[in-house]
Amino acid sequence: DVLKQMLYNPDAKARKNAALLMGDLQMSEMAQLIFDVYLKEEKRFVKSSYLDALANMDIEKLIPDIVDCKLKIESEDINDSNRKHIQEELRSINKILIKYNGIKHHTPVLEGVKAELLLMTNRLHREVVRRQIPVKDTKLHPLGVLVKTDNIPLIMQVRTFRKMYFTIHASSLLPKDAQKAAALLAESDMYDILRRMHREDGPFYYRIESTADAAYQSRLAKAIDMHFAGRMINSPNDYDVVIKLIPTKNDNFFVCMRLCSIQDNRFAYRKNVLPTSMHPSQAALIVSLAKPYLKEEAQIMDPFCGVGTLLIERAHLVPAREIYATDTYGDAITMGRENAAFAKTRINFIHRDFFDFRHDYKFDELITDMPVRNRQTKAEMELFYERFFDKAAEHLVSGGIIVMYSNEIGFVKKQIRLRVEYRLLQETCILDKKDFYLFVIRYED
Repeated sequence: DVLKQMLYNPDAKARKNAALLMGDLQMSEMAQLIFDVYLKEEKRFVKSSYLDALANMDIEKLIPDIVDCKLKIESEDINDSNRKHIQEELRSINKILIKYNGIKHHTPVLEGVKAELLLMTNRLHREVVRRQIPVKDTKLHPLGVLVKTDNIPLIMQVRTFRKMYFTIHASSLLPKDAQKAAALLAESDMYDILRRMHREDGPFYYRIESTADAAYQSRLAKAIDMHFAGRMINSPNDYDVVIKLIPTKNDNFFVCMRLCSIQDNRFAYRKNVLPTSMHPSQAALIVSLAKPYLKEEAQIMDPFCGVGTLLIERAHLVPAREIYATDTYGDAITMGRENAAFAKTRINFIHRDFFDFRHDYKFDELITDMPVRNRQTKAEMELFYERFFDKAAEHLVSGGIIVMYSNEIGFVKKQIRLRVEYRLLQETCILDKKDFYLFVIRYED
Protein backbone atom coordinates (compact mmCIF):
# COMPACT_ATOMS: atom_id res chain seq x y z
CA ASP A 1 0.00 0.00 0.00
CA VAL A 2 2.86 2.35 0.77
CA LEU A 3 4.44 1.70 -2.62
CA LYS A 4 1.09 2.23 -4.36
CA GLN A 5 0.77 5.60 -2.71
CA MET A 6 4.32 6.52 -3.71
CA LEU A 7 3.39 6.08 -7.37
CA TYR A 8 1.23 9.22 -6.99
CA ASN A 9 3.75 11.21 -4.95
CA PRO A 10 4.31 14.80 -6.19
CA ASP A 11 8.07 14.14 -6.22
CA ALA A 12 8.94 12.60 -9.59
CA LYS A 13 12.00 10.83 -8.18
CA ALA A 14 9.84 9.21 -5.51
CA ARG A 15 7.49 7.86 -8.20
CA LYS A 16 10.47 6.62 -10.19
CA ASN A 17 12.07 4.81 -7.24
CA ALA A 18 8.80 3.27 -6.10
CA ALA A 19 8.28 1.75 -9.57
CA LEU A 20 11.86 0.47 -9.75
CA LEU A 21 11.53 -1.12 -6.31
CA MET A 22 8.32 -2.88 -7.36
CA GLY A 23 10.22 -4.17 -10.38
CA ASP A 24 13.13 -5.42 -8.28
CA LEU A 25 10.62 -7.22 -6.06
CA GLN A 26 8.93 -8.68 -9.18
CA MET A 27 5.49 -7.56 -7.98
CA SER A 28 3.61 -8.66 -11.09
CA GLU A 29 0.26 -7.94 -9.43
CA MET A 30 1.19 -4.24 -9.70
CA ALA A 31 1.93 -4.40 -13.45
CA GLN A 32 -1.37 -2.93 -14.66
CA LEU A 33 -1.18 -0.11 -12.12
CA ILE A 34 2.41 0.75 -13.10
CA PHE A 35 1.46 0.73 -16.79
CA ASP A 36 -1.50 3.05 -16.15
CA VAL A 37 0.77 5.42 -14.22
CA TYR A 38 3.30 5.24 -17.06
CA LEU A 39 0.65 6.35 -19.57
CA LYS A 40 -0.32 9.32 -17.41
CA GLU A 41 3.21 10.36 -16.42
CA GLU A 42 4.05 13.89 -17.58
CA LYS A 43 7.73 13.91 -16.59
CA ARG A 44 9.56 12.33 -19.50
CA PHE A 45 12.68 11.35 -17.55
CA VAL A 46 10.58 9.08 -15.30
CA LYS A 47 8.74 7.12 -17.99
CA SER A 48 11.55 4.70 -18.87
CA SER A 49 11.78 3.69 -15.18
CA TYR A 50 8.20 2.38 -15.26
CA LEU A 51 9.10 0.29 -18.29
CA ASP A 52 12.26 -1.00 -16.61
CA ALA A 53 10.10 -2.10 -13.68
CA LEU A 54 7.63 -3.84 -16.00
CA ALA A 55 10.50 -5.71 -17.65
CA ASN A 56 10.96 -7.66 -14.40
CA MET A 57 7.29 -8.67 -14.16
CA ASP A 58 4.89 -11.02 -15.92
CA ILE A 59 3.26 -8.62 -18.39
CA GLU A 60 2.40 -10.81 -21.36
CA LYS A 61 -1.16 -9.44 -21.52
CA LEU A 62 0.21 -5.90 -21.78
CA ILE A 63 2.41 -6.56 -24.82
CA PRO A 64 -0.12 -5.34 -27.44
CA ASP A 65 -0.52 -2.08 -25.52
CA ILE A 66 3.27 -1.68 -25.26
CA VAL A 67 3.59 -2.20 -29.04
CA ASP A 68 1.06 0.63 -29.53
CA CYS A 69 3.12 2.85 -27.22
CA LYS A 70 6.23 2.14 -29.27
CA LEU A 71 4.54 3.12 -32.52
CA LYS A 72 3.28 6.33 -30.95
CA ILE A 73 6.74 7.26 -29.63
CA GLU A 74 8.41 6.57 -32.97
CA SER A 75 6.00 8.98 -34.65
CA GLU A 76 6.91 11.87 -32.31
CA ASP A 77 9.01 14.83 -33.35
CA ILE A 78 12.48 14.59 -31.85
CA ASN A 79 14.47 17.59 -30.70
CA ASP A 80 17.42 18.28 -28.42
CA SER A 81 15.20 18.61 -25.35
CA ASN A 82 13.46 15.23 -25.64
CA ARG A 83 15.97 13.10 -27.59
CA LYS A 84 17.70 11.52 -24.58
CA HIS A 85 14.49 10.51 -22.81
CA ILE A 86 12.84 9.20 -25.96
CA GLN A 87 15.92 7.08 -26.59
CA GLU A 88 15.72 5.64 -23.07
CA GLU A 89 12.00 4.97 -23.41
CA LEU A 90 12.35 3.17 -26.75
CA ARG A 91 15.31 1.19 -25.43
CA SER A 92 13.26 -0.02 -22.45
CA ILE A 93 10.30 -0.93 -24.67
CA ASN A 94 12.54 -2.89 -27.06
CA LYS A 95 14.02 -4.78 -24.12
CA ILE A 96 10.51 -5.88 -23.10
CA LEU A 97 9.44 -6.82 -26.63
CA ILE A 98 12.60 -8.85 -27.25
CA LYS A 99 12.05 -10.68 -23.96
CA TYR A 100 8.52 -11.75 -24.95
CA ASN A 101 8.62 -11.94 -28.72
CA GLY A 102 12.29 -12.72 -29.33
CA ILE A 103 13.88 -11.25 -32.44
CA LYS A 104 13.03 -11.76 -36.05
CA HIS A 105 16.00 -13.61 -37.53
CA HIS A 106 16.71 -12.98 -41.17
CA THR A 107 17.46 -15.22 -44.14
CA PRO A 108 20.63 -14.20 -45.99
CA VAL A 109 20.95 -13.92 -49.76
CA LEU A 110 24.31 -15.50 -50.58
CA GLU A 111 24.41 -15.43 -54.37
CA GLY A 112 23.50 -12.93 -57.05
CA VAL A 113 23.89 -9.82 -54.87
CA LYS A 114 27.03 -7.72 -55.20
CA ALA A 115 28.89 -7.17 -51.93
CA GLU A 116 32.16 -5.68 -50.80
CA LEU A 117 33.73 -7.85 -48.14
CA LEU A 118 36.62 -7.31 -45.77
CA LEU A 119 38.33 -10.59 -44.91
CA MET A 120 40.25 -9.99 -41.71
CA THR A 121 43.43 -11.98 -41.51
CA ASN A 122 47.02 -12.04 -40.34
CA ARG A 123 48.37 -8.66 -41.45
CA LEU A 124 51.80 -10.11 -42.35
CA HIS A 125 50.30 -12.60 -44.77
CA ARG A 126 47.45 -10.76 -46.44
CA GLU A 127 48.94 -11.58 -49.84
CA VAL A 128 48.80 -15.32 -49.07
CA VAL A 129 45.07 -15.01 -48.39
CA ARG A 130 44.48 -12.78 -51.43
CA ARG A 131 46.05 -15.37 -53.76
CA GLN A 132 43.67 -18.03 -52.44
CA ILE A 133 40.52 -16.01 -53.15
CA PRO A 134 38.83 -17.44 -56.28
CA VAL A 135 37.69 -14.06 -57.70
CA LYS A 136 39.65 -11.36 -59.53
CA ASP A 137 38.38 -8.19 -57.84
CA THR A 138 40.54 -8.16 -54.71
CA LYS A 139 42.98 -5.77 -53.09
CA LEU A 140 44.95 -5.53 -49.87
CA HIS A 141 43.58 -3.57 -46.92
CA PRO A 142 45.40 -2.69 -43.66
CA LEU A 143 43.11 -5.14 -41.83
CA GLY A 144 43.08 -7.91 -44.43
CA VAL A 145 41.79 -8.29 -47.98
CA LEU A 146 38.95 -6.43 -49.72
CA VAL A 147 36.85 -8.57 -52.05
CA LYS A 148 34.03 -7.64 -54.41
CA THR A 149 31.83 -10.61 -55.26
CA ASP A 150 28.29 -11.80 -55.84
CA ASN A 151 29.05 -15.34 -54.67
CA ILE A 152 29.70 -15.51 -50.93
CA PRO A 153 29.74 -19.36 -50.72
CA LEU A 154 32.75 -19.28 -53.05
CA ILE A 155 34.59 -16.94 -50.67
CA MET A 156 33.71 -19.13 -47.68
CA GLN A 157 35.83 -21.91 -49.16
CA VAL A 158 38.96 -19.96 -48.20
CA ARG A 159 40.14 -21.11 -44.77
CA THR A 160 42.95 -18.66 -44.02
CA PHE A 161 40.93 -15.58 -43.07
CA ARG A 162 39.56 -15.20 -39.56
CA LYS A 163 36.24 -13.39 -40.05
CA MET A 164 34.25 -11.87 -42.88
CA TYR A 165 32.88 -8.34 -42.58
CA PHE A 166 30.89 -6.09 -44.88
CA THR A 167 32.40 -2.67 -45.49
CA ILE A 168 30.23 0.33 -44.60
CA HIS A 169 30.73 3.43 -46.70
CA ALA A 170 30.25 6.45 -44.45
CA SER A 171 31.32 9.96 -45.46
CA SER A 172 34.08 9.85 -42.83
CA LEU A 173 35.44 7.78 -39.97
CA LEU A 174 33.14 7.70 -36.94
CA PRO A 175 33.94 10.31 -34.28
CA LYS A 176 33.74 9.83 -30.52
CA ASP A 177 30.60 11.97 -30.49
CA ALA A 178 27.92 9.26 -30.41
CA GLN A 179 25.21 11.41 -32.01
CA LYS A 180 27.43 12.41 -34.91
CA ALA A 181 28.62 8.82 -35.35
CA ALA A 182 25.04 7.52 -35.46
CA ALA A 183 24.10 10.23 -37.96
CA LEU A 184 26.97 9.14 -40.23
CA LEU A 185 25.77 5.52 -40.05
CA ALA A 186 22.22 6.61 -40.87
CA GLU A 187 23.53 8.43 -43.97
CA SER A 188 25.80 5.51 -44.98
CA ASP A 189 24.90 2.42 -47.00
CA MET A 190 24.69 0.21 -43.88
CA TYR A 191 20.93 -0.30 -43.91
CA ASP A 192 20.86 -0.71 -47.71
CA ILE A 193 23.42 -3.51 -47.41
CA LEU A 194 21.32 -5.26 -44.78
CA ARG A 195 18.24 -5.05 -46.98
CA ARG A 196 20.08 -6.33 -50.08
CA MET A 197 21.69 -9.23 -48.22
CA HIS A 198 18.46 -10.54 -46.63
CA ARG A 199 15.13 -11.76 -47.91
CA GLU A 200 13.14 -9.99 -45.19
CA ASP A 201 12.83 -6.33 -44.22
CA GLY A 202 13.94 -4.92 -40.87
CA PRO A 203 14.06 -4.33 -38.04
CA PHE A 204 17.61 -5.65 -37.79
CA TYR A 205 18.84 -6.49 -34.30
CA TYR A 206 22.47 -5.69 -33.61
CA ARG A 207 25.20 -5.44 -31.03
CA ILE A 208 28.26 -3.19 -31.01
CA GLU A 209 31.71 -4.80 -30.82
CA SER A 210 34.56 -2.50 -29.89
CA THR A 211 37.44 -1.84 -27.53
CA ALA A 212 35.88 1.57 -26.87
CA ASP A 213 34.62 2.17 -23.33
CA ALA A 214 31.21 0.78 -22.43
CA ALA A 215 29.73 4.24 -21.85
CA TYR A 216 30.47 5.30 -25.43
CA GLN A 217 29.05 2.05 -26.81
CA SER A 218 25.87 2.58 -24.79
CA ARG A 219 25.47 6.15 -26.02
CA LEU A 220 26.09 5.08 -29.60
CA ALA A 221 23.55 2.25 -29.40
CA LYS A 222 20.88 4.64 -28.10
CA ALA A 223 21.69 7.11 -30.87
CA ILE A 224 21.58 4.41 -33.57
CA ASP A 225 18.19 3.20 -32.32
CA MET A 226 16.92 6.76 -32.52
CA HIS A 227 18.35 7.67 -35.93
CA PHE A 228 17.07 4.48 -37.53
CA ALA A 229 13.59 4.87 -35.98
CA GLY A 230 12.93 1.19 -35.34
CA ARG A 231 14.77 -0.20 -38.38
CA MET A 232 17.83 -1.02 -36.23
CA ILE A 233 17.40 -2.22 -32.63
CA ASN A 234 20.14 -2.83 -30.10
CA SER A 235 19.92 -6.35 -28.68
CA PRO A 236 23.27 -7.41 -27.15
CA ASN A 237 22.15 -10.98 -26.34
CA ASP A 238 20.27 -11.95 -29.51
CA TYR A 239 21.19 -10.38 -32.82
CA ASP A 240 21.87 -10.88 -36.52
CA VAL A 241 24.30 -7.99 -36.99
CA VAL A 242 27.57 -7.06 -35.29
CA ILE A 243 28.65 -3.46 -35.84
CA LYS A 244 32.42 -3.49 -35.36
CA LEU A 245 34.31 -0.32 -34.42
CA ILE A 246 38.07 -0.36 -34.90
CA PRO A 247 39.99 2.56 -33.36
CA THR A 248 42.33 4.56 -35.57
CA LYS A 249 45.38 6.66 -34.70
CA ASN A 250 43.30 9.84 -34.70
CA ASP A 251 40.82 8.63 -32.05
CA ASN A 252 38.16 7.92 -34.66
CA PHE A 253 36.66 4.56 -35.60
CA PHE A 254 36.73 2.54 -38.79
CA VAL A 255 33.38 0.75 -39.02
CA CYS A 256 32.29 -2.47 -40.68
CA MET A 257 29.71 -5.14 -39.86
CA ARG A 258 29.47 -8.90 -39.61
CA LEU A 259 26.24 -10.69 -40.52
CA CYS A 260 25.61 -13.52 -38.08
CA SER A 261 22.76 -14.64 -40.34
CA ILE A 262 25.50 -15.97 -42.68
CA GLN A 263 26.72 -19.22 -41.19
CA ASP A 264 30.47 -19.81 -41.25
CA ASN A 265 30.82 -23.59 -41.36
CA ARG A 266 34.48 -23.72 -42.38
CA PHE A 267 35.53 -24.96 -38.94
CA ALA A 268 32.31 -26.58 -37.78
CA TYR A 269 34.34 -29.56 -36.55
CA ARG A 270 35.86 -27.46 -33.77
CA LYS A 271 33.40 -28.34 -31.02
CA ASN A 272 36.05 -28.41 -28.30
CA VAL A 273 38.73 -25.83 -27.54
CA LEU A 274 41.22 -25.01 -24.81
CA PRO A 275 42.47 -21.55 -23.80
CA THR A 276 45.77 -22.43 -25.49
CA SER A 277 44.17 -23.76 -28.69
CA MET A 278 45.26 -22.26 -31.99
CA HIS A 279 42.55 -20.58 -34.04
CA PRO A 280 41.78 -22.79 -37.06
CA SER A 281 42.33 -19.95 -39.55
CA GLN A 282 45.82 -19.54 -38.07
CA ALA A 283 46.41 -23.27 -38.42
CA ALA A 284 45.19 -23.12 -42.03
CA LEU A 285 47.59 -20.23 -42.71
CA ILE A 286 50.55 -22.12 -41.22
CA VAL A 287 49.98 -25.24 -43.30
CA SER A 288 49.41 -23.08 -46.40
CA LEU A 289 52.79 -21.44 -45.89
CA ALA A 290 54.43 -24.84 -45.39
CA LYS A 291 52.60 -26.49 -48.29
CA PRO A 292 55.59 -26.61 -50.68
CA TYR A 293 57.25 -29.06 -48.26
CA LEU A 294 54.20 -31.23 -47.53
CA LYS A 295 53.69 -34.43 -49.47
CA GLU A 296 50.59 -36.49 -50.08
CA GLU A 297 50.06 -39.78 -48.26
CA ALA A 298 52.71 -38.86 -45.68
CA GLN A 299 52.92 -40.43 -42.25
CA ILE A 300 52.49 -37.55 -39.81
CA MET A 301 52.74 -36.97 -36.09
CA ASP A 302 51.98 -34.04 -33.77
CA PRO A 303 53.92 -34.43 -30.49
CA PHE A 304 51.91 -31.73 -28.62
CA CYS A 305 48.56 -31.99 -30.34
CA GLY A 306 46.14 -30.20 -28.00
CA VAL A 307 42.64 -30.55 -29.48
CA GLY A 308 44.02 -31.46 -32.91
CA THR A 309 43.33 -28.26 -34.87
CA LEU A 310 46.72 -28.08 -36.63
CA LEU A 311 46.57 -31.73 -37.67
CA ILE A 312 43.02 -31.43 -38.99
CA GLU A 313 43.92 -28.41 -41.11
CA ARG A 314 47.06 -30.19 -42.32
CA ALA A 315 45.03 -33.19 -43.42
CA HIS A 316 42.43 -30.94 -45.07
CA LEU A 317 45.06 -29.22 -47.23
CA VAL A 318 47.13 -32.27 -48.23
CA PRO A 319 45.79 -35.82 -47.71
CA ALA A 320 47.81 -37.97 -45.31
CA ARG A 321 48.15 -41.73 -44.94
CA GLU A 322 48.60 -42.12 -41.18
CA ILE A 323 48.27 -39.43 -38.50
CA TYR A 324 49.35 -39.82 -34.88
CA ALA A 325 48.95 -37.32 -32.04
CA THR A 326 50.25 -37.30 -28.48
CA ASP A 327 49.62 -35.03 -25.51
CA THR A 328 50.06 -35.31 -21.77
CA TYR A 329 46.73 -33.61 -21.06
CA GLY A 330 44.02 -36.26 -21.08
CA ASP A 331 41.12 -33.84 -21.62
CA ALA A 332 42.84 -32.49 -24.73
CA ILE A 333 43.08 -36.00 -26.14
CA THR A 334 39.37 -36.59 -25.52
CA MET A 335 38.47 -33.24 -27.11
CA GLY A 336 40.76 -33.91 -30.05
CA ARG A 337 39.14 -37.28 -30.77
CA GLU A 338 35.71 -35.63 -30.87
CA ASN A 339 36.94 -32.81 -33.12
CA ALA A 340 38.59 -35.25 -35.51
CA ALA A 341 35.40 -37.31 -35.66
CA PHE A 342 33.37 -34.21 -36.56
CA ALA A 343 35.99 -33.33 -39.20
CA LYS A 344 35.89 -36.91 -40.54
CA THR A 345 39.66 -37.04 -40.20
CA ARG A 346 41.26 -40.25 -38.97
CA ILE A 347 43.79 -39.39 -36.26
CA ASN A 348 45.26 -41.78 -33.72
CA PHE A 349 45.22 -39.80 -30.45
CA ILE A 350 47.45 -41.19 -27.71
CA HIS A 351 47.51 -39.92 -24.13
CA ARG A 352 51.27 -40.03 -23.62
CA ASP A 353 54.33 -37.86 -23.20
CA PHE A 354 56.08 -37.48 -26.57
CA PHE A 355 59.44 -38.13 -24.92
CA ASP A 356 58.21 -41.59 -23.82
CA PHE A 357 56.48 -42.40 -27.11
CA ARG A 358 57.60 -45.44 -29.12
CA HIS A 359 56.44 -46.50 -32.57
CA ASP A 360 57.10 -49.37 -35.01
CA TYR A 361 57.87 -47.16 -37.99
CA LYS A 362 59.17 -43.65 -38.56
CA PHE A 363 57.29 -40.58 -39.76
CA ASP A 364 57.69 -38.37 -42.80
CA GLU A 365 56.65 -35.29 -40.89
CA LEU A 366 56.37 -33.88 -37.38
CA ILE A 367 54.04 -30.90 -37.27
CA THR A 368 53.34 -29.09 -34.02
CA ASP A 369 52.53 -25.93 -32.12
CA MET A 370 55.34 -25.96 -29.53
CA PRO A 371 54.39 -25.42 -25.85
CA VAL A 372 54.80 -21.84 -24.68
CA ARG A 373 57.06 -21.03 -21.75
CA ASN A 374 55.05 -20.43 -18.57
CA ARG A 375 56.79 -21.00 -15.28
CA GLN A 376 59.77 -22.70 -16.83
CA THR A 377 63.12 -20.99 -16.57
CA LYS A 378 65.16 -20.18 -19.64
CA ALA A 379 67.48 -23.09 -18.87
CA GLU A 380 64.53 -25.49 -18.55
CA MET A 381 63.10 -24.34 -21.86
CA GLU A 382 66.45 -24.69 -23.59
CA LEU A 383 66.72 -28.26 -22.28
CA PHE A 384 63.18 -28.95 -23.53
CA TYR A 385 64.15 -27.94 -27.08
CA GLU A 386 67.34 -29.98 -26.89
CA ARG A 387 65.35 -33.06 -25.89
CA PHE A 388 62.80 -32.37 -28.62
CA PHE A 389 65.37 -32.37 -31.40
CA ASP A 390 66.95 -35.53 -29.96
CA LYS A 391 63.60 -37.27 -29.90
CA ALA A 392 62.56 -35.99 -33.32
CA ALA A 393 65.61 -37.71 -34.85
CA GLU A 394 64.32 -41.04 -33.49
CA HIS A 395 60.95 -40.63 -35.19
CA LEU A 396 61.79 -39.04 -38.56
CA VAL A 397 62.78 -40.85 -41.73
CA SER A 398 65.83 -39.50 -43.49
CA GLY A 399 64.57 -36.55 -45.53
CA GLY A 400 61.64 -36.06 -43.19
CA ILE A 401 60.62 -32.58 -42.06
CA ILE A 402 59.59 -30.73 -38.92
CA VAL A 403 56.88 -28.07 -39.32
CA MET A 404 57.14 -26.10 -36.10
CA TYR A 405 55.29 -23.06 -34.75
CA SER A 406 57.29 -21.51 -31.92
CA ASN A 407 58.14 -18.24 -30.17
CA GLU A 408 61.55 -19.53 -29.03
CA ILE A 409 63.51 -18.57 -32.13
CA GLY A 410 66.83 -18.51 -30.26
CA PHE A 411 66.53 -22.09 -29.00
CA VAL A 412 65.40 -23.36 -32.41
CA LYS A 413 68.27 -21.68 -34.24
CA LYS A 414 70.79 -22.90 -31.67
CA GLN A 415 69.75 -26.53 -32.03
CA ILE A 416 69.98 -26.30 -35.82
CA ARG A 417 73.47 -24.79 -35.58
CA LEU A 418 74.65 -27.51 -33.24
CA ARG A 419 73.27 -30.43 -35.27
CA VAL A 420 74.52 -31.23 -38.76
CA GLU A 421 71.56 -33.55 -39.34
CA TYR A 422 69.07 -30.64 -39.35
CA ARG A 423 68.76 -27.96 -42.02
CA LEU A 424 66.45 -24.93 -41.90
CA LEU A 425 64.34 -24.77 -45.07
CA GLN A 426 61.93 -21.99 -44.19
CA GLU A 427 61.59 -19.36 -41.48
CA THR A 428 58.45 -17.19 -41.57
CA CYS A 429 57.29 -14.63 -39.01
CA ILE A 430 53.62 -15.15 -38.15
CA LEU A 431 53.11 -12.77 -35.21
CA ASP A 432 55.88 -10.19 -35.07
CA LYS A 433 54.82 -8.54 -31.81
CA LYS A 434 55.04 -11.86 -29.96
CA ASP A 435 57.91 -13.33 -32.01
CA PHE A 436 55.99 -16.39 -33.20
CA TYR A 437 57.57 -18.04 -36.21
CA LEU A 438 56.92 -20.94 -38.54
CA PHE A 439 59.98 -23.12 -39.08
CA VAL A 440 60.30 -25.87 -41.67
CA ILE A 441 63.33 -28.03 -40.90
CA ARG A 442 64.66 -31.03 -42.84
CA TYR A 443 66.20 -34.01 -41.08
CA GLU A 444 68.89 -36.04 -42.86
CA ASP A 445 70.12 -39.21 -41.18
